[in-house]
Amino acid sequence: MSESTSRPIDIMLADNNPLVLSAMSEIFERDLRFSLVATSATAEGFLGAVMRVPVKVCVVSWELPALGAAKLIEVLREQENAPRFVIYGDTTGDVPRLAMQAGAAGFAPRSGEVEGLLETCVEVARGKMVFPFIDVRTVQQSPLQTLSRRELAILEALAKGMSNRELSRELQISTNTVKFHLSNIYEKLSVKNRAQAIAFYYSDRSNAS
Repeated sequence: MSESTSRPIDIMLADNNPLVLSAMSEIFERDLRFSLVATSATAEGFLGAVMRVPVKVCVVSWELPALGAAKLIEVLREQENAPRFVIYGDTTGDVPRLAMQAGAAGFAPRSGEVEGLLETCVEVARGKMVFPFIDVRTVQQSPLQTLSRRELAILEALAKGMSNRELSRELQISTNTVKFHLSNIYEKLSVKNRAQAIAFYYSDRSNAS
């Protein structure tokens, strides 16, 4: 299926500068690759909107009041079908690296071209990581750090030998939800099954000690 006939990418925007927010809204509304769902000038407003209407990609200012983008990402990572974040900000102060470490999927500079922002969002929607201002190979981050608190708790319980049914009872969630989290864990750790995930967990802990 070609891009012209595929479903538009649902997107949400958040920036505390009303002029920037208005300009970005116009840009995305003109581009047929996107479907602009909502905009917000605060993290709280954004959080309320995205919890009501899930979207594929979010473009968020790094300094979004009052929570900030890093905290916003942390909160939403706990949700099923969490959006992928593109941080829109300045390249000073190591912001691109901080955004990556917080769990963002991409970074677009305020000083960059409009098309660069649009293409970053398209690539992030396809599942790619887009950080043009840093060498991702130099970011020393364990894949375990990409897991949400719930996913890490499940992996730790898994490493203790707990079954899906036991995990369900322990965490008070359905077995289907357990399977959903396990699938996400396997994908983030680039493993195929429970045994490999457990092996990765113990190997990572051993390397960190």
